[in-house]
Amino acid sequence: MPEYTILAAISVVVVVLLELRVWRTGLFRDPAYWIAMAICFGFMILVNGWLTKLSAPIVIYDGRFNLGIRFPWDIPVEDFLFGFSMLTLTMLLWDRAGPGSRVADR
Repeated sequence: MPEYTILAAISVVVVVLLELRVWRTGLFRDPAYWIAMAICFGFMILVNGWLTKLSAPIVIYDGRFNLGIRFPWDIPVEDFLFGFSMLTLTMLLWDRAGPGSRVADR
């Protein structure tokens, strides 16, 4: 069973539902969010690609726990799901905790 894949996919669903059904900060409508995600994912691809390259891996994944699909530069696709969840949840929590919280403005 690809546990890492399942947990990463569940994390995406949970974070998206938190935003759309619970907190409703409007983060997904904010162009700054998408720009920040593009910047973060750009650097993630560079670093993660170097860490997980199959020719000389620093981080090794057990193939039993993921799909085995790697893109680009040998990055497991599950890392993108986890990265989305981690970054988005951090931005949502940051927004909720800040004095200018969009949630508080409702």
